[in-house]
Amino acid sequence: MLIAEVGCNHLGDLDVAKRFIEVATSFCNVTTVKFQKRDVATLLTEEQRNAPHPAPHNSYGPTYGEHREFLELDLDQHRELKEACEARGATYTCSVWDAPSFEEIASLEPELIKIPSASNTNPDLLEAACRHFPGPIHISLGMTTRAEEATIVEVFRRHGRLGDLVLYACTSGYPVQPAEAYLLEILRLREAYGAEVGGIGYSGHHNGISLDLVAFTLGADYLERHFTLDRTWKGTDHAASLEPDGLRRLRRDLDYAAQALQARPTEIVEVERPQRAKLKWLRGNVGASPAAGSH
Repeated sequence: MLIAEVGCNHLGDLDVAKRFIEVATSFCNVTTVKFQKRDVATLLTEEQRNAPHPAPHNSYGPTYGEHREFLELDLDQHRELKEACEARGATYTCSVWDAPSFEEIASLEPELIKIPSASNTNPDLLEAACRHFPGPIHISLGMTTRAEEATIVEVFRRHGRLGDLVLYACTSGYPVQPAEAYLLEILRLREAYGAEVGGIGYSGHHNGISLDLVAFTLGADYLERHFTLDRTWKGTDHAASLEPDGLRRLRRDLDYAAQALQARPTEIVEVERPQRAKLKWLRGNVGASPAAGSH
């Protein structure tokens, strides 16, 4: 599964958010589109709400709280986005950053819910997800210690929900350099939990699409990339996002890789038979010799 992570790249505009769905599905051939939901009052202290954005040129308000509120879509708007996805045969999903946001998004009955790296140590959120959402729960492991990771897994094990848990290797930088992607984490997660959990994913914050193909060949069942319509738009995530043509090419190349990663069904496959008859040197075959072709 390739997931187009819109997040808050929609600029707080519902029409722009719907445009993301249209482009992802019609041009990029991606059929899972993800947004984000935060309850700013729950997430931020009063001091954090009243502080300026740490990167003022990316801010949509004079304070960080106003910036976050500006980019939030309400539950009814998320319902419209889910309906817009379904109208195109696509899957709507959402990252929930806190328990109130989880409760709202779960009421929409999406196929899956994501808990982002920033919130994966929130015990109330993990408990609510395990108790009250019956579907797959995807969790990114950026900024997460091994002890915190083990605690997450134990919560799901205690609730008998390991089969619904998908763990994502992730480095939380925007963007990260190739040397900071640490793709062998995919192998570590597969070895540690692959027999128990519902899948292993990779959430990429790098530039380009080559690392995603490596992640796939290492065994990532789910690939998530931030998606934007214009990398020059104001906001912190756009620089680590793929534009439409990049996402389209990634979908294409993943499909090619999936087709190619298989064993030969027979010693001589069908496409080789005419070439073998024409080019292969075989004892007693006077019509072919090593010089008869370029191979």
